[in-house]
Amino acid sequence: MNRARRMWKVLEPYHAITYFSPETRKATDALGLKGGWMSYFGCRAAPLGPVGPEIVAAVFYNFHPAMVARSLPDAWSYATPAQLLEARLTAVDNAVRRLFPDSDVTRAAELGRRAAELAPVAGRPIAAANAALEWPDEPHLVLWQATTILRESRGDGHVAALVAAGLSPCQALVTLSAAGGPSKEVFQLNRRWSDEEWSAASADLQSRGLLDADGTLTESGRTLRQQVEDTTDSLADQGWQALGDELSTELHDLVRPLSAVLMSDGLIPPDNPMSMRWD
Repeated sequence: MNRARRMWKVLEPYHAITYFSPETRKATDALGLKGGWMSYFGCRAAPLGPVGPEIVAAVFYNFHPAMVARSLPDAWSYATPAQLLEARLTAVDNAVRRLFPDSDVTRAAELGRRAAELAPVAGRPIAAANAALEWPDEPHLVLWQATTILRESRGDGHVAALVAAGLSPCQALVTLSAAGGPSKEVFQLNRRWSDEEWSAASADLQSRGLLDADGTLTESGRTLRQQVEDTTDSLADQGWQALGDELSTELHDLVRPLSAVLMSDGLIPPDNPMSMRWD
């Protein structure tokens, strides 16, 4: 596993606290938001400002546009982006204090912030929006904000790689599932592409020689999918190269015990749409 992928694997679970902890839903329910997906889209899109569903569907990439439109712009009628930024940070604060009451993450926060400030943001709108936010004071929140910037920087680069590979949002999911990622059922539940849309995306991939009739990737399909992953890692590694191997490894080793708990205690389900697996 290369450095960029190794760092993503160990940092992603700490960032994902905001998606899976009950504290986030409680905080957004208190503001009047309706349901978990409105909470998700509102909180994750909040750094961008009160944008419409078209922009969010474009930059988040693999969600069905109609799914996004069921949450935005309605979310902004219940809470402003500034209120949701405060709500998500408060929720993470409460969740981390509950999950890791005795953990000292001061050094991890210091290294995480340094890494986040080195992470590329040019051409990466979600990363840039998060990087523009003020840093919190508490170390555990600094670490969370750092992991958020880092994962969004990587994610924006991943979208660029998918676009360059000519994979539509639904095709990105079809090929990832065929490459051993989450199942069609997991993606349909969490991204809401219909059977007809999934079949149409698959048929186009078949016509391009990327997918067999039985839904498995051809050699060309496997090559293209690997190219996407390699490009994603290469783009993400720019920041880690600037930080250097020694400090990157130190950050990895400091955060790994926290992420191991998050992945093993049931907070983050093993078959998740982030394709995050722990071993």
